[in-house]
Amino acid sequence: MSPSLPSMNRRQWLARTGLGGAALLGLGSLGALAPARQAHAADYQALVCVFLYGGNDGTNTIVPMDERHGAYAAVRQRLALPKARLLPLGSTGFGLHPAMAALQPAWNAGHLAPVFNVGPLVAPLTKAQYLAMASDSPLLPARLYSHSDQQALWETALHGPQARTGWGGRAAEALATVNPVISVGGNGHFGVASLQGPLVVPEPGSAFGATELARDDWRLSYAPLVARADALRTLYNQAQEDPLTEALARQQRAAFEVSDRLGGLIQALPGTPGAVAAIDTAFAPLIRNGQLTTPLARQLYQVAKLIAHNATVRGNRQLFFAQQGGFDTHGEQVEGSDPTQGDHAALLGQLAGAMAAFQAAMVALGLEDAVTAFTQSDFGRTFTPNDSLGTDHAWGNHQLVLGGAVKGGTTYGRYPELTLGGPDDVGQEAWELHGRWIPSTGVDEYAATLLRWFGASESQLDTVLPTLAAFGTRRGLGFV
Repeated sequence: MSPSLPSMNRRQWLARTGLGGAALLGLGSLGALAPARQAHAADYQALVCVFLYGGNDGTNTIVPMDERHGAYAAVRQRLALPKARLLPLGSTGFGLHPAMAALQPAWNAGHLAPVFNVGPLVAPLTKAQYLAMASDSPLLPARLYSHSDQQALWETALHGPQARTGWGGRAAEALATVNPVISVGGNGHFGVASLQGPLVVPEPGSAFGATELARDDWRLSYAPLVARADALRTLYNQAQEDPLTEALARQQRAAFEVSDRLGGLIQALPGTPGAVAAIDTAFAPLIRNGQLTTPLARQLYQVAKLIAHNATVRGNRQLFFAQQGGFDTHGEQVEGSDPTQGDHAALLGQLAGAMAAFQAAMVALGLEDAVTAFTQSDFGRTFTPNDSLGTDHAWGNHQLVLGGAVKGGTTYGRYPELTLGGPDDVGQEAWELHGRWIPSTGVDEYAATLLRWFGASESQLDTVLPTLAAFGTRRGLGFV
């Protein structure tokens, strides 16, 4: 074979190799990785986003236990959680849903913080301003109450119709992290940067790329495919005269390198070679017969391994994305006559169990101060239940932030006034009084608080979060 291939255009290159990019290797939209460098352990930090798809009912996640509980119970009716069943959050006047008992130790340790009534905002907004706006006003977030649109607004923190990049991806770009956002929850907006997508990895036990440790996967042990991969390695290792084909070859070389370096780590299951004993112990309540019992547990177990091996993953700043679905609870949100049971309780139990195990793993690894996990969700749900014993799409919602750097023991943001048609409810006429809270805190403020802890400068925050300037001096919430 000659030392270099003749120049060819992109269409010819793709046709001859049969490739559409790094996704063949299970790497998702990898894009061009930055040159590898070792992590600086003393300066290591990670952010872990947990997106709750479908729109979590934040009103039944964090519940008032003080004099406001009466108003809460009167409107929530059969969905109302009894005060005696709530898990008290110290002297804050609030409690967690009883299904979230796994997170109480984190609260007691001062490592958990609720953040009230967060949602997409172009700028701070009052009800009077909202009512005076035209429906197509550029100062109003687009297509409120729509799953896909509100997910995009949360993940991108951008308000134009062409919004494409995620605030996690832009942060990775602005801070020049070694890796893009590492997603264990699919190829969502959050990790998309201007020139690359997230590094999408599968759950534990899955093959990841053309690695020797993953040869038990038939796609990687079938002789013709192995021979093809070896031939492609040889091909991509040759310099290309055409800049476009050289860029593609460089991307593929990076994909092979990442899969070789991380494949065994990603594939490791509890108790197998490559597993970390401290992580296995922390996740033990969620392991049955060597397998993790919930999708979110599998994702956060994978993230915990990658954090434990941060020097192998490379880089002293790492962003991760995980997700849990099923929160679109329009019907049968609770079960029978017991509002603490049902679909929503099961979802919150899975969320709390997985996040608590993850936090326990970080503590066991001595990395709890270096890792902060946080929730996002499409939107909150209506304060009033519907006729199907469920809740419908709303706007502002409550979130949870977890980690050793979190300033726990208190709550952040402003809890909405629990009055239908009041100053926080978008409704005015009787037919629209459902308790769709206007957010008192914008996604930008929430994200800026996390990214400032992560090391972003004020100018970098303005680059990553271009709407943040509209909030004036409201540039953070102080929970980390």
